[in-house]
Amino acid sequence: MNKLDEIMKESIKEFNYKVGDRVKLHLKVSEGDTERIQIFDGIIMAIRGSGVSRSFTVRKISYGVGVERTFPVNSPKIEKIELVKSNKVRRAKLNYLRKLSGKAARLSEIEMVEDAEEANEEIKQQETQVKEANNA
Repeated sequence: MNKLDEIMKESIKEFNYKVGDRVKLHLKVSEGDTERIQIFDGIIMAIRGSGVSRSFTVRKISYGVGVERTFPVNSPKIEKIELVKSNKVRRAKLNYLRKLSGKAARLSEIEMVEDAEEANEEIKQQETQVKEANNA
């Protein structure tokens, strides 16, 4: 690894999202002398690039009009990114969503597990209940 890669590695932000995720982007918006946070809520339609030049496209419907914005992952304008929900998709780019509207544009949701240990405990409890019901 050369020195340029090492320097860039330090400045790369963590991006653990995938295409189809509904996210809330907290963006810094400067108006005159003041700066405020504005939320852009939408679905990640595409992720392109790698390293420092990685970017992603988010689409939302605002007052019946589709709005798409492309953000660099390492942009200083992004305060934080919140994952609202994950959707099951089988494409790398969701360009087909541009043609769809209303219920047709919905994506099937993947249930997110908050804590894997709690989920494992629930599964074990259900298994013991089934065994007890079979024995009785």
